[in-house]
Amino acid sequence: MQPLHFGSLLWPSAGGEPVRYPPLSGTTERCDVLIVGGGLTGTLASSVLNAAGMSVVLIDEGQIGAGSSAASTGLLQYSNDIMLTDLLSQLGDDRGAQYYQACKNAVERLCQLAERLPEDVAFKRRSSLFFASTAADVSKLGTEYETLRAHGFSVDWLNEADIRALFPFDKPAAIVTRGDGELNPYRLAIRLAEQAAGKGARIYEHTALKSVEGPKGDLLCRTSGGGIIRASSVVYAVGYRPEIAGIGGLGVKFARTNAIATRRVPSLADWHQRWLLWETARPYLYARTTPDGRVVIGGFDENIRQPVASRRELDPYANRLLEEARKLFPDLSLEIEFAWNATFCESKDNLPWIGENPDRPGHYVALGYGGNGAVYSMMASEVLLDALQGRANSLDELVGLRNRRTGLPK
Repeated sequence: MQPLHFGSLLWPSAGGEPVRYPPLSGTTERCDVLIVGGGLTGTLASSVLNAAGMSVVLIDEGQIGAGSSAASTGLLQYSNDIMLTDLLSQLGDDRGAQYYQACKNAVERLCQLAERLPEDVAFKRRSSLFFASTAADVSKLGTEYETLRAHGFSVDWLNEADIRALFPFDKPAAIVTRGDGELNPYRLAIRLAEQAAGKGARIYEHTALKSVEGPKGDLLCRTSGGGIIRASSVVYAVGYRPEIAGIGGLGVKFARTNAIATRRVPSLADWHQRWLLWETARPYLYARTTPDGRVVIGGFDENIRQPVASRRELDPYANRLLEEARKLFPDLSLEIEFAWNATFCESKDNLPWIGENPDRPGHYVALGYGGNGAVYSMMASEVLLDALQGRANSLDELVGLRNRRTGLPK
């Protein structure tokens, strides 16, 4: 199993030991839906589908939440890596605006869900500051501000003086978006799994999917350890291992990113309302705080799939991120406590892949590729619920496989 991250992770360190689940070995399970993958996407799907009355089995080849979800920085934002202005050019005004609104709606539903869970998911509602990295980016940022306003999104424009009045750093301009949030993505996955298990979902760790045979409605799924699962449908929430879903040519770009979390600092008063921070540069830096007083900052993405494999490789990235954090907040005494490097994926059209594989009826994918992984996970659970219950969803044409078949096997 190829590793998805390297280093010391912040999120699993918060809170007590999570519930552990047995492997499936030598027995047969029956269910409406088998979910493959116990990260945030899989656990959200298990929670939503189980609550809708479907019988669910969830398997993970490792442990719940320990894959890419544990290495996420936990920012919940409706704005995408692709600006709305550019998305309108790509999809057309109506569909581009529809998609951005769907992201905003998914953030809100995710926030509402997190608010009902135990405090160790560390959820807080936040606004976001999207700033121009250089003066050359101000014009494009201004166009994005006007585009967001024209399509009904509540945003503010800050000039250089406005930013300086709120923060200890200088940036030429920024957009403030509202309705975003932050959380501990690992703990969210853990709690969602516990919630689903408490309502009847059957969960197995250290259980890999080996093969799937048969028609939709009667799929025979074999797992490591000799387990058999008979399912009506299979959902592949396999994160950055799309090959497990048996679909090639999805048009994805693999990369890796870096992040650090500092030691707790006595005061974050200089960080206005603990807003989430990101910038126009590509690749971009992104930063947030934690409820217990840490600074988390990430970036320096590279087009390399595998994460680094040693502290010697990781330390230069971590030190550069610390330097960037100190530039933003020079009066804070910041020291690294956690540092990690992790694989991630982006789709070439900037949209997630969600829906039934037209070449394999009964096989569904939930692949939230891009900077809004947690938001796409929420979106996927709802799109899949409609699909599994035989209803069309307004996002099907945008995120489904049938209408984005370039590179898919025929």
